[in-house]
Amino acid sequence: MIAIPPGRETLARSFYVETLGLDEIEKPEALVGRGGLWLATTTLDIHLGIDPNFIPARKAHIALVVTDLDTLLPRLAAAGIEPGPMELDLPGYCRCYVEDPFGNRIELMQSL
Repeated sequence: MIAIPPGRETLARSFYVETLGLDEIEKPEALVGRGGLWLATTTLDIHLGIDPNFIPARKAHIALVVTDLDTLLPRLAAAGIEPGPMELDLPGYCRCYVEDPFGNRIELMQSL
């Protein structure tokens, strides 16, 4: 789970769905009242949960394997999100880090 501040689902949806391209999936009716949203890739579900005492995760992070960083990076820049430097220190991957709108760290990885 990734924590987000209360009432910020619209901003989270803009970043995770519109900018990163993740799919939003419907939460079970019993959980809708808790806020947050659920996201999915072809192999992973990510739950964004509301934390009233929210503190961004600056070191712990999720890593998303993407197919085309060259296409994703301009989309991030257009959304005002500046990625960190590209790193090649992990064999087989080109990667960089970004922060979601709440300061949570996210690693973006592309196989070489």
